[in-house]
Amino acid sequence: MDFKLIMVFVDDTKTDRVLDASRAAGATGATIVGNARGQGLHKLTGIFGLEILEPRDVVLILVEQRRAEKVLHAVLEAGQLDETLSTGIALQLDVERALGLSEHISALSRHHPINQEPSEP
Repeated sequence: MDFKLIMVFVDDTKTDRVLDASRAAGATGATIVGNARGQGLHKLTGIFGLEILEPRDVVLILVEQRRAEKVLHAVLEAGQLDETLSTGIALQLDVERALGLSEHISALSRHHPINQEPSEP
């Protein structure tokens, strides 16, 4: 079985919405790395010249390849990633090998059966 890794860099206030949307689209779970920092196009400085960084989370979602496009699209909408420059990004990577997923695959097959290949959004 082939897998994709979807990485979502999103404001911490939107993490729960992203997780809920990914589950509804067929993901079995995610790993959240909190308090990530990053810079956008311009460095934002505040009082005393200190840099202002919005709290971000990195959400890692391992998903079966056939479900990846649907999950990625759901994450895009839930995180409102195309709204402004500072809302975050999502990317998808090929996974060469993944282990320890037997129970996840069984649960996924029961709760989200695939009747056909997903269409492009």
